[in-house]
Amino acid sequence: MTAGSSARAGVLPYSHGRNDNDGSSNGPQQPTKAPATGVQAAGMRAVAAQMVAFYFRAPVKAFFRGRIDYMGYARAINPHISAAAGWSWRMTTPAILAHAIRTEGWSVIPNQVLPPLMANTCIGAVLYTAYLHSLSSLHAPSSYQTKRVFPPPPPSVTFTAGFVAGGIQSVVAAPFDALQTRFRTADILEGKYKTMWHYAGHKLGSIGLQGIFAGWTLSFVKDALGAAVFFGTFETIKSQAYYEYVARYYGSRTRDTLLDKSIPYLDDDDSRPVIRPHYMLEPMFLLLAGVSASITSQLVQHPLSEIQDVHYRRLEALDFQAHEERRPSHIMRRYYHAYEQTFAQCERLAKRAGGWRTYLYRDFLMSTIRQVPSTSAGLIVFEVVRRKYSFENEEVMINHEDARILLN
Repeated sequence: MTAGSSARAGVLPYSHGRNDNDGSSNGPQQPTKAPATGVQAAGMRAVAAQMVAFYFRAPVKAFFRGRIDYMGYARAINPHISAAAGWSWRMTTPAILAHAIRTEGWSVIPNQVLPPLMANTCIGAVLYTAYLHSLSSLHAPSSYQTKRVFPPPPPSVTFTAGFVAGGIQSVVAAPFDALQTRFRTADILEGKYKTMWHYAGHKLGSIGLQGIFAGWTLSFVKDALGAAVFFGTFETIKSQAYYEYVARYYGSRTRDTLLDKSIPYLDDDDSRPVIRPHYMLEPMFLLLAGVSASITSQLVQHPLSEIQDVHYRRLEALDFQAHEERRPSHIMRRYYHAYEQTFAQCERLAKRAGGWRTYLYRDFLMSTIRQVPSTSAGLIVFEVVRRKYSFENEEVMINHEDARILLN
């Protein structure tokens, strides 16, 4: 907000979501539907990712980076992909899925495709829901769950809420990370595991708790910092930048121009014209926020993913060594030394690539381009669903010397 501008609630409050006859308070309502918002947003996020997949000719990963590739089995039994044929419509996700159904019947959906898809949706729902609850705890106006939060949370609050949400997500996602890292399609094709459910139960039981959380430190840093930057950027551009822009743009207009574009608004104590910003301004800032959040989060997550991939290649060897050890302290020491070995290997790879920056940010551009459309769509869905479950609140008005700017 510009210096000298102020905000106050308008005089036309709404009563949606409240019963005026039950004697309850007319104050802001506390959030009760954050879990529903998170689940719906995560589910619609997966659908949006599949729609964008047609353009990029490959499944777009779910929120941030998909934990488990739910089309891995379907691609493994597809002859066109096995033969490394050139791209055609048979390489699209619907065609690959249709081939898998024709080959093995409809049971391939609940047995091989649905489990990892449910896992990705669950992880996304946890992230969304944890963020909403963390933000509500750190910022009182956000806890009222109104359609427009005013004043908006400062960047430090959204960064902290995102960090907490990302940390919680990393804990929930640890078993799925462990499964994805150790997954071999050949194990199912050769009959070692009948379904994804069978694989998950057997593998988690064999690696134990120490195997599930092997490499979790890297996952925590990547998820927590990535989500912090992601939500911090999104909320800052969506709210603070939007309010600042309309305050500066309409606050600098001449009085004659403001009178031409003003709307009727009765207030005996204030004769200034009331301006409603163009209806396309807020959606444009919402889209810009989604694109910016995707790019900035990739700046954090992409290099950490490169290191994580190197580290994860050691986990199966560590699992075998852990079974040979009898003392838990020795097992933990092995996992600790694995980080040292990972860093040493990354250092060698960085020298070959010409430096740490070149190594850590290789393929960054294409990876970001693939992720931006679906992630931006997911954030828009997230905001739409959040507002759907929010309560109506009084209109927000930004005051200037010559005009009042009405936000609804």
